[in-house]
Amino acid sequence: MFDRPLKILMVSSEVVPFAKTGGLADVAGSLPKALATVGNNQAGHDVRVTLPHYKGIEGARYRMDFPVLFKNRAETAIIREASIDAQYQGEHRLVPVYLVDNHHYFYRDGMYMFEDEAERFAFFCRAVLEMLPRLNWQPDIIHCNDWQSGPIPFFLKVRYRQDSFYNKIATVFTIHNLQYQGNFPKQALSLLGVGEEYFTPDLLEFYGTVSFIKTGILFADVISTVSKTYANEIQRPEMGERLDGLLRKRSADLYGIVNGINYHEFNPQTDPRIHCNYSRDSLENKRENKYALQKEMGLPVKNVPVIGMISRLVEQKGLDLVASVMERLMEMDLQFILLGTGDPYYEKTFIKIKEKYPEKADIYIGFNAILAQRIYAGADMFLMPSRFEPCGLGQLIAMRYGTIPIVRAVGGLADTVHDFNPVTGSGNGFVFSEYSTEAVWHALSRALTLYHNDPGQWQRLVRHAMEMDFSWARSAVEYLQLYQEAISRHQKRAKTA
Repeated sequence: MFDRPLKILMVSSEVVPFAKTGGLADVAGSLPKALATVGNNQAGHDVRVTLPHYKGIEGARYRMDFPVLFKNRAETAIIREASIDAQYQGEHRLVPVYLVDNHHYFYRDGMYMFEDEAERFAFFCRAVLEMLPRLNWQPDIIHCNDWQSGPIPFFLKVRYRQDSFYNKIATVFTIHNLQYQGNFPKQALSLLGVGEEYFTPDLLEFYGTVSFIKTGILFADVISTVSKTYANEIQRPEMGERLDGLLRKRSADLYGIVNGINYHEFNPQTDPRIHCNYSRDSLENKRENKYALQKEMGLPVKNVPVIGMISRLVEQKGLDLVASVMERLMEMDLQFILLGTGDPYYEKTFIKIKEKYPEKADIYIGFNAILAQRIYAGADMFLMPSRFEPCGLGQLIAMRYGTIPIVRAVGGLADTVHDFNPVTGSGNGFVFSEYSTEAVWHALSRALTLYHNDPGQWQRLVRHAMEMDFSWARSAVEYLQLYQEAISRHQKRAKTA
C-alpha cells in the first residue's frame, strides 16, 4: 500500500485517557493505536497525537516552550509529553502524545463552553503547527477532528504556504457531528491572521459568522466523516446543517469511514468490569451477567428480556420515541434499564417511569463507566432510536457483548446494524426507518417475539452479532488509504498552484 511508513499527527480537542466529554475522545485515543500497529510493516507508522493540556490532566512531562505570535502579542505555548500504549499481537508500542499548555486558555474548570472559544482553539492550532519544527518532526499528514482543529488546514494553505517545512503536509478533516460548528463573530478573522477579504461566502463567512468547521471543510485536502451513510446524509438540506451546499461542492473529496472500538478494552472474555466473563461459546454466562445486573439495579432477578439504553438524554437520541412506548412496554413481562444524563425534561420523564414501575424499570441519571459495561453485558437488547447518528459506538459495543441492537436506519447505525430476516437468519439486529412511535414499537415487538418464541434462533442471532468485526484494525486500513489519497491530492494541487 505504501512505499514507506507514514508520519501521522492526530489533532483532537479531547483524547482518551487524558480528556473526554464524548465519542470523539474514544476515536482520537483508539485510532492512533491501531494505526501504529496495523499491517505487516515492522517499522510501523509513526503516529503521534496532540490535544490541549486541560486542568486536571496529570503525568505529562515538560518538553519545551516557545512564544506564539497571536493577536499582536506573544502567548507562551508549553508542550508537555505523555504517551498511550498500543498493543498488537503481544507487542507494545508507545504513541507519543503532545499536550499544548497555556494557563490562561486551558487551566479552567471544564473543557468547553467559554466566551473565548475561538481564541482558545485558534491559539491551540497555531501552537500545534509551531511545535512541529521544534520537534524536528515533519508529518506527512495531519488528521484534524471537528471544528476545534478546523483552522489548521487554513493556516497551512494560507499562512504557511511559502514555508518549505509545511508546504508538503497534507490534511484530512473529520466531521464527527456536523451540529457542532464553532461559529464566531466576524472579529475571529483577526485570530486567523487575515482581514475582511476572507469574509465572503466563498471563503470563511458563514451566515454572518466565521465558521471554524467550514474552514476545515473548505481547506482540507480530504474530508471524512464517521460513516458512509452520514457522508451522504449531510449533503442533503435536512441534515446538512446549512453546510450541505459546500459538502456537495466537495463531494469528490468526502469519504465515510465507520468508527471502530477497542477490542482489547471491550472483550467479554476478559473484561474485569463485568460480573462474569463469557464468549459466544459460553452464553450461559451472559445470563449470569443479567441476573447480577438485575440485582445491582434493585430489580427482580428473573429470566425476562432486559432492554438497555446508554445515552445522552437529548432530543437527537430519540428519547421522545422511547417515552412514547414506555407504557406499552411496561405492560409486558420485561425490564428496562437506562443510564444517561442530559436534558432535565428527559431525566424527569424517565425518573417518573421508574417511580411508577419500580419492578420493571430502573434509571441511573449520571455517568458510570463500570455500570455501562455491565449493561452491555447483562442486557438482552440495546435500544438506539436516534433522529440522527453520525456513527454511534453503543451498537458496536453491544454487539461485541452479544446484546442485540434495535436501531433506526440513520448514519452509522444503518451501516453497522442489518435487519434480522427470520427466513434466512441473516442480520445482526432489528432496524426501523420511519421516525415514529409505531415504527419503534414494531421493531421492539419483533425482537421480543423472537426472544420468546424461538430461543434457538435468538442464540444464533447473538452469536452472529458477536462474530462481527468492528475493531479499529479494520477502520485503520481504510484511514491509511484515505491518508494516501490526501497526500496524492495535495501533491497534485501543489503542482498546479
